[in-house]
Amino acid sequence: MTRIDRRALFASGAAAALLAATGASALPKRGGRLKAALSPALFDQAVAATVFDNLTEIAADGTLRGELATEWSSDAEARVWRFKLREGVKFHDGTVFNAASVGGFMWNVTTIDDLTFEITLDAPNPSLPYLLAQPGFEVRSTTGTGLYEIQKLDAGRHFIGSRVENHWKQGAGWFDSVEFVQFSAEQIRGEALRDGLVDVADVIALDDYADPRDFQTLPNAHAATHIASRSVTVPVTVGKSCPLDNLRMAERWWMA
Repeated sequence: MTRIDRRALFASGAAAALLAATGASALPKRGGRLKAALSPALFDQAVAATVFDNLTEIAADGTLRGELATEWSSDAEARVWRFKLREGVKFHDGTVFNAASVGGFMWNVTTIDDLTFEITLDAPNPSLPYLLAQPGFEVRSTTGTGLYEIQKLDAGRHFIGSRVENHWKQGAGWFDSVEFVQFSAEQIRGEALRDGLVDVADVIALDDYADPRDFQTLPNAHAATHIASRSVTVPVTVGKSCPLDNLRMAERWWMA
């Protein structure tokens, strides 16, 4: 199971049969709310990864693939890049997403047609598609195109998002809603986790807050950035470029 992108797996009708054959038991359950206590450094990043999409994304297995963009290519110098956008994408307010929407968040963008645009760089960059998958390069407007739309946002402190029905990214987003609360002190985040007020928190020293048998360190015990209830399940393979797969917990995690 270590080489399977579980988000893609569970989106297929063969999921149950394959899990039965391999002896795995962590079937995802749709519904419920994921609650997280986050530090100031990660709160905004988690909200952005939940509400907005990027042109490209790092998949759960660490590979690059298209998100809002489906195709891209460059000139021989990797200085002029052309991107083809996904059809049928809408912002949460119903506005159609198109090439004109991209120009508002990035310099030197030329619209070719509704679904095609070019980016002209000041210097060659053959890694641009990977860069555009990183936090800070989300396509932002007054609303987002992500799997969850804002129900409540107290900037920098409290966020509640609800899953968008009939989203183009079918098979992702198992929670009905997600809630992020920001606490500066690690001790408070740890106590919130220990007391069952949240499902996950970015704390390091698990032994200081709870019985390790009740919780799990993520991504692993040797390089933990988060601690989570054992009811939370994450993909076996997680990209290493950013903490816990760019903090796309709302999209890729589920309750077992």
